[in-house]
Amino acid sequence: MRYTDVRFAANGLTLAGRLYRPTTPGPHPLVILSHGFSALMAMGLGDYAEYFQDAGLACLAYDHRNFGASEGTPRHEIDPWQQVSDLRDAVSYARGLHGIDSARIGLWGTSFAGGHVLVVGALDRRVKCVVSQVPLVAGNDTLHGWVGEANWDKLQRRFAADRDARYAGAAARTTQPAHPGDQTSEWVEAIGAQAIYPNEITQRSLELLGSYEPGSFIQRIAPTPLLMILANQDTQTPFAGQLAAFELAGEPKQLLVLEGRHYDPYTRLLAPAATAARDWFVKHL
Repeated sequence: MRYTDVRFAANGLTLAGRLYRPTTPGPHPLVILSHGFSALMAMGLGDYAEYFQDAGLACLAYDHRNFGASEGTPRHEIDPWQQVSDLRDAVSYARGLHGIDSARIGLWGTSFAGGHVLVVGALDRRVKCVVSQVPLVAGNDTLHGWVGEANWDKLQRRFAADRDARYAGAAARTTQPAHPGDQTSEWVEAIGAQAIYPNEITQRSLELLGSYEPGSFIQRIAPTPLLMILANQDTQTPFAGQLAAFELAGEPKQLLVLEGRHYDPYTRLLAPAATAARDWFVKHL
């Protein structure tokens, strides 16, 4: 795997990234890769970048603000709209790189960032191609599914108490997104990332997730080409909602449904997922 460590400015912070360049003569199209909720770029983005790089596509992967080697506080806070804005700054950075064709920039996002690329693809016409993998499309419904209706009011009280405490100067309250035996924990173990995965987010990250509805932007992506890669047993970002969102998208669009769960495209379904994304970018970039 061939990459260079890079740093770039995004909304007043410095984000850490990895730039992958093909060995063929440029200028090259470039794909920006963004990871999911609480994940780091070292947790599998390089596997996808290798597929794309070998096909003549440059790639930029990066750690979200407040995570990994990127700047930002509170640490491990996930604000979707800040991340969307950072992704748009990543587009600006990529377009100014030597050897990159600024007119051929694509976005690949997975899980939480699968929602981000839907939003940015709808808002930013500098983006020429979008791949959204197992995306978050409906934050409120997804959060309801995670915590259950019986715990919903209790969670809202926690959010309120956290807001009051932070307003009074207290540190951000934190929680763990992965627990022994759940799908996230299984994935972290499967890819051997226990040593780098922080397994901590601020409680406010969940509140912000519940107010984020990227699927509402999907009708505005066309005519930018959109590929959605879904897993039909996905319960983390539920499959039915993803499928309904895809039906609202305009042409050109394509759907790939894989037999598996949410994290399988990073592991046993990596080859079909990465191949489909690579081919979509090659075709449209």
